[in-house]
Amino acid sequence: MKEQFEMVAKTFQGLEDILAEELKNLGATNIETGRRMVSFEGDLELLYKANLCCRTALRILKPIYKFIAKDTDSLYEMVKEFDWTKVLSLGKTFSIDTVTNSDEFTHSRFVTYRVKDAIVDFFKDKYGADKRPGVRLQDADVMINVHIAGDRVTLSLDSSGESLHKRGYRVAQTEAPINEVLAAGIILKSGWKGECPLVDPMCGSGTFLIEAALIAANINPGIYRKGFAFEQWNDFDVELFDSLYNDDSNEREFTHKIYGADISPKAIAIAEKNIKQAGVSRYIDLQIKPLSQWTEAPEKGMIVTNPPYGERISADDMDGLYETIGTKLKHVFKGYNAWIIGYQDEHFKQIGLAPSQKIPVLNGALECELRQYEIFDGDYKSFRREGGMLNKSGRKDATGKKPAKRLSDKEWKSRARDKGMGGKEARRPSSAPRNLLEEKYRANKPRRRDDNRYRDDEEQRIPENPLALRRNENALKSVLGRKPSLPPAEGTFMRSRRGWKRPGNNSGETTDNKE
Repeated sequence: MKEQFEMVAKTFQGLEDILAEELKNLGATNIETGRRMVSFEGDLELLYKANLCCRTALRILKPIYKFIAKDTDSLYEMVKEFDWTKVLSLGKTFSIDTVTNSDEFTHSRFVTYRVKDAIVDFFKDKYGADKRPGVRLQDADVMINVHIAGDRVTLSLDSSGESLHKRGYRVAQTEAPINEVLAAGIILKSGWKGECPLVDPMCGSGTFLIEAALIAANINPGIYRKGFAFEQWNDFDVELFDSLYNDDSNEREFTHKIYGADISPKAIAIAEKNIKQAGVSRYIDLQIKPLSQWTEAPEKGMIVTNPPYGERISADDMDGLYETIGTKLKHVFKGYNAWIIGYQDEHFKQIGLAPSQKIPVLNGALECELRQYEIFDGDYKSFRREGGMLNKSGRKDATGKKPAKRLSDKEWKSRARDKGMGGKEARRPSSAPRNLLEEKYRANKPRRRDDNRYRDDEEQRIPENPLALRRNENALKSVLGRKPSLPPAEGTFMRSRRGWKRPGNNSGETTDNKE
């Protein structure tokens, strides 16, 4: 039987249920959701799959050591007791990332130094005063994550390396592009998996379009990456990972179309480059087109879009923009299901439609809201007579829970009385959450997260990496017996997943790259 071990997948607030479902579909067991994370169990194959296949994971951690520490001295002693030869050697480099939420350990940088000293001193004591692995801030061979909650310390190996939102297909970007993980999470929350057309009328650099294409064709988002941190681990199984990496048996044909448009010619040019690099051009129709010029829509489908918030990107008339969104939804996109992420409630009000769902999400450091609008022909009574129902989804997440139920004022008052409230106090505050999910995530949310407890924010602010040319060359060399050839100087810079010559192929042709 393959060894089973604990893992932790990090994600954004609001996407925990989607990530848990993804992990369940990959075969994970003992799944538990937490705040911006999902813990689960599996084997080495699942760890590789989680990195390759999860669309809503930021990174996959493997806990290796847990203990209690009351102060920095006990922290040092406990770290030094661990047998670091299991994961490190003198010839490798390591880095440390620390997240603290503790009254005792208030300075994450000092914790990092103490953990580093303990690891270095372990090797010095074992091999000699001048024998130690190197410390490297960037591109270290082994990345160690330190998480402290109170006096509980967990040391984990970071199996991902760079945040998994850095897919590798983005060669250019507009100002303030939406994070790839967040974009994929929003699409998956909508329930769309390619059963109908999808439209983004304000597509920017094309992130929603590309993530939708990957979902519709069931293409693993990790295939574009340059590499993963686990490829430097002592127990890295090259053959197992390569078999998973090159397995496209679950991919499917997408028979509809994804439509993207933007008022900016520059944005469309950037989106076109990114789409081509991702190899999904055949699925996407792209054009320069302001929202005001939408007079007809494709067959009934889904809208997913991220309009300007008025923060880093702004329109000349923000109220007018959101009024236009509402007008186009009502008169052009009849029969559509629209999912819009926004920042300010006053802008949402200009849409002039009642949302069927409001889901709190974080976009960078901004507390945003994802709203669903179900657009129907005629009036609401006719819509109901024909069997329509707003927010009728009964989908359960991986833990078996149904989506959050919307509370009526009567239910809210009843709940308040159960808590000992009455009279005027039992009335719903104007700013109170209206559903259980909103109530869960609104509690204790800072407006901007700048302290050590919220270091995950860092992963949302990191600019996207340049296009990854190919994954680990040494790993490929060990499989193929030689280094893979570089792509030509002109043309596409992204290799096909199977785009290198296989042993015995004397034709000089690469395989299976249709784009």
